[in-house]
Amino acid sequence: MADVSLKEAALIVGVVAACYWNSLFCGFVFDDVSAILDNKDLHPSTPLKNLFQNDFWGTPMSEERSHKSYRPLTVLTFRLNYLFSELNAVSYHFLNLVFHVVVCIVFLKVCKLFLDNRSSIVASLLFAVHPIHTEAVTGVVGRAELLSSIFFLAAFLSYTKSKGPDNTIVWTPIAVTVFLVAVATLCKEQGITVVGICCVYEVFIAQGYTLPALLDTAVQILRGKGSIPFSMLQTLLKLIVLMFSTLLLVVVRVQVIQSQLPVFTRFDNPAAVSPSPARQLTFNYLLPVNAWLLLNPSELCCDWTMGTIPLVESLLDVRNVATLTFFCFLGTLTVFSLRYPGDSSKTVLMALCLIVLPFIPASNLFFPVGFVVAERVLYVPSMGFCILVAHGWKKLSNKSVLRKISWVCLAAVLFTHALKTLHRNWDWESEYTLFMSALKVNKNNAKLWNNVGHALENEKKFERALQFFIQATQVQPDDIGAHMNVGRTYKNLNKTKEAEESYMIAKSLMPQIIPGKKYAARVAPNHLNVYINLANLIRANESRLEEADQLYRQAISMRPDFKQAYISRGELLLKMNKPLKAKEAYLRALELDRTNADLWYNLAIVYIELKDPTEALKNFNRALELNPTHKLALFNSALLMQESGDARLRPEAKQRLLHYVKEEPQDSNGYFNLGMLAMDDKKDMEAEAWMKKAIRLQPNFRSALFNLALLYSQTGKELMALPVLEDLLRYYPDHTKGLILKGDILMNQKKDIVGAKMCFEKILELDPNNVQGKHNLCVVYFEEKDLIKAEKCLVETLALAPHEEYIQRHLSIVRSKIASLSAVEQSSLPSDGTAATEAKKNSFQNLKEAKREKTTTQSTAENKEHSKNKKPTEKNSVDKETPKKSTKEIKDIEKKRVAALKRLEEIERILNGE
Repeated sequence: MADVSLKEAALIVGVVAACYWNSLFCGFVFDDVSAILDNKDLHPSTPLKNLFQNDFWGTPMSEERSHKSYRPLTVLTFRLNYLFSELNAVSYHFLNLVFHVVVCIVFLKVCKLFLDNRSSIVASLLFAVHPIHTEAVTGVVGRAELLSSIFFLAAFLSYTKSKGPDNTIVWTPIAVTVFLVAVATLCKEQGITVVGICCVYEVFIAQGYTLPALLDTAVQILRGKGSIPFSMLQTLLKLIVLMFSTLLLVVVRVQVIQSQLPVFTRFDNPAAVSPSPARQLTFNYLLPVNAWLLLNPSELCCDWTMGTIPLVESLLDVRNVATLTFFCFLGTLTVFSLRYPGDSSKTVLMALCLIVLPFIPASNLFFPVGFVVAERVLYVPSMGFCILVAHGWKKLSNKSVLRKISWVCLAAVLFTHALKTLHRNWDWESEYTLFMSALKVNKNNAKLWNNVGHALENEKKFERALQFFIQATQVQPDDIGAHMNVGRTYKNLNKTKEAEESYMIAKSLMPQIIPGKKYAARVAPNHLNVYINLANLIRANESRLEEADQLYRQAISMRPDFKQAYISRGELLLKMNKPLKAKEAYLRALELDRTNADLWYNLAIVYIELKDPTEALKNFNRALELNPTHKLALFNSALLMQESGDARLRPEAKQRLLHYVKEEPQDSNGYFNLGMLAMDDKKDMEAEAWMKKAIRLQPNFRSALFNLALLYSQTGKELMALPVLEDLLRYYPDHTKGLILKGDILMNQKKDIVGAKMCFEKILELDPNNVQGKHNLCVVYFEEKDLIKAEKCLVETLALAPHEEYIQRHLSIVRSKIASLSAVEQSSLPSDGTAATEAKKNSFQNLKEAKREKTTTQSTAENKEHSKNKKPTEKNSVDKETPKKSTKEIKDIEKKRVAALKRLEEIERILNGE
C-alpha cells in the first residue's frame, strides 16, 4: 500500500481550497435550519445523553414524527462548533471543508490500492472538484456524509491489512474495522455498507477468486468430488465475523429506532405510495438519473421531491430506454469484473462496489426514503465513479494516438468541474439564492416555490412571498402545506377572511374521519397543523371560541399523540375561563412528553389561574429542572415568590431574576422587578439603580417611572420625583396615579396650589367618580379658603365613599370652620352694614392659623405581568389645638353670635321685601 506524499497532500489541499473558499461566506440554509438553528442538542445546557436519545434533528427517537436518522457523532461535532463559535456559520463551513480535504486524501490512499500513482491522483482530484459534492460540503448538514466517509474509507483500509503472510488471518485489523464501521454508522447510516465492500475485496481481490472459479468449486463440493480448501475456510471465517458484526449493528440500529420506520408523505416521495408498475418503473428510472448527475452535473437542484421527476407509469414511457441502457452497461461491467482475472477487472469491480453498495440505502429498493433524488447521498458512490473515469483515462492515455487528447479532455473536465463547483457554492449563500437557483432547474416542484416564499417571509416581504405560495398551490393543487402557507401569509397581511378560506381548502384536503371507525390514515403532524392554525385564527373572535375548540378536538381525534393540539387547546381553555379542562389538556400532553419544559410552565400558569400558587411554583421548578435557562419560568416563578410575601423566598426570587436578566439583558421588565424586590427589602439605593436601568432600556416604561417617583416620595426626595412624574405624564397624560402623586407633591412641597388643582381636575375629567382625586380637590378648595365649595365637594365625595372615615372627619372640620367663621361674623357685625366684610377678614385670619389638611397617597405599584398591591395610607394632620377660653368669654361670644344671627335674619327679611 503506497503512502500519500506531502506534495500530493498539498496539491489536494490547494485544489479543495480553491474550489470551496467561497463556501465560508454561506449561511445556514435549507436543512441546516432544523439541524443547527433549531436543534437544542447543540446547546451546552442540554445533557450529552440526549444526543444518543434523539435523532439528527433533535427529536426524540421514540416520537413518530422522528426522522429516525440516528447520527449522534455528527451532532457532537455540531455541538463542538457551537461551543467555540455558537451560531457563527463560518466555523461550521470551515470544518466541513477540512473534513472534505481529509476524505480526498484518504480516498487517494484507497485509489493507490487499485490504480497507478498518476491515475490515483487523477481520481482524487476529480473527486475533490466534482460539483455533485457541493451539497455535502457547502451544506452544513452534509457533514454526516463527510464524517461517515472518513471512517468508511478508514475501515476499508484497515481491513486490507487483515491478510498476513501465507494467507493467515490478522485479527487486530478486523477488530479495528468492526469498530470503525460502528463509528461510521453513528455518523450516518450508510457507513455500514463498507462491510459489503470488505467482503467483495476479501473474495475477489485478496483471495483472487473469479466467479467461474467459485462456481466450479461449489459444484465440485456439492458433487462430493472435493473438499473446501483451507484458504477458503479462512475466508469464510473472516466473512462470518464481518457478517455477524454487521448483523449485531443492524439489531442495535433497529432497537434504537424502536422498530419503526420514519413517516413520509406522498409529497416527499410520490413513487413510494404509487401502485405497481409505476412504483417499480419509477424507482428503476431514478438509477440512471443519479448516474447522469455524476456524468453531467450541469443542472443541480437542492430538492428533487414532489413533482420534480414525473412518475413512470407505463412500460411505453420513453424513459424506460434510459433504464434499460443503464442496466445493460452496469451488467456488462459486472460480468467483466467478475468473470475475468487481472488488475483491470479488479479495479472495475471495486469501483462498481463503491458505486452500488453505498447507494443501496437510498435506492428505495428495500425501504422507502424521504426523497426522490438527493445529491448528497452520491458523495460515496462518486468515489467509484471517479475510479472508473481515472481507470478509463489511463487506458486512453496509454495509447499514443489518444494521449494528447486524453490530457486535454482531463484538463477540461477538471477545470470546468472546478468552475461549476465554485459557482454552485454561491447558490448556498442564502435560502433565497438556493431555492431560486433550484427553480431555474425545475419549476414543477411545489416545495421549491414554497421555500422561496418562506425565505421572503423571513424577510417580512409578505406580498412577494404570497405570490410564490400561490404559485405552489397551482403547481400542486393538493399540497396541504402550500395552502397553509397561503393562509398564514394572508393572516400576516391582516386579511383574515382570505386566510380562513385558504385554511379551509387545506382542511378539505385532509383525510376525513368516518364515524364509528378508527382513524387509520398516517398523516404528517405538520399537515395536522392546519387545524391548529385555523383554530388560532378564528379564536380571535370571542363568539367563535367553541368552534376553535372543536378544531383542536378534531386534530386530537385524528392523532391522539398530537402534543401541540393539547397545548393549543389548553391555552384556549384558559381563555374560555375553564382552567380545570385546561389542566386536563396539559396533563395529557405531559403523558406524551414529560421532558418538555414548556408544558410544565403552561401547567404552572393553569395553577395560577386556579389560585394555587404552591402547585404553580412546583411546576415552574420542574420546568427549570429540565431547562435551567427557561426564561419565562425564571421570570414568572420569581414574581410568584415575590407576591407570596414570604421574605424567605426573596433571595431565590432575586437569583432567578438575575439569571433572567443575564439571559435577556435587553428586557427592562427583569430590572424593574429586581427594583420591586429591593423596595420590598427596604434597599432604596439598590431599588433606585434597578429602576433607572429599566427606564434607560425603555424610556416610556410607565410602571418603572411611577414606582421610581413613588420611591423618591417615600424616602423624602419628593422634588426628585417631579421630573420623573413629568416624564411619566408626557408619555401617559391620563395616568391617574401619577397625577395624584404629582398633585400631592405640588401642594404639600412646592406650595403650588394652582398646579395641584390642575392635576386633580384632570383626574376628574378622566374619572368623575375617582374618590382620591375628588377628595384632594376638596383639600385644594380648602387651601383656597373657599369653605362652602370645600364642604359641597366633601359631601359629594362622601356620597361616592360613604364608609371612608377620613372623608367624614375632614367634612366635620370644614363645617366647624364654617360655624366658627359665622360666629365671628355675627359678633363683629357693625351697624353700618360692614359686619360681613369684617367677619370674612377675621375668618381668613383664623384659617391661616389653622394647619392645612394634607393627604398623600401611596398608589398601586404596577407590573406588566403581576400587580403588587399596596394598601393606601393617609397622612392627615390634626388641627392645632386653640388656647382654652374662659367661661365668660364663651358666653360673650355666644351672645354676640345670637345677636348677629338676629340682625342677619332682619336684613334677609328686608331684602325679601317682607
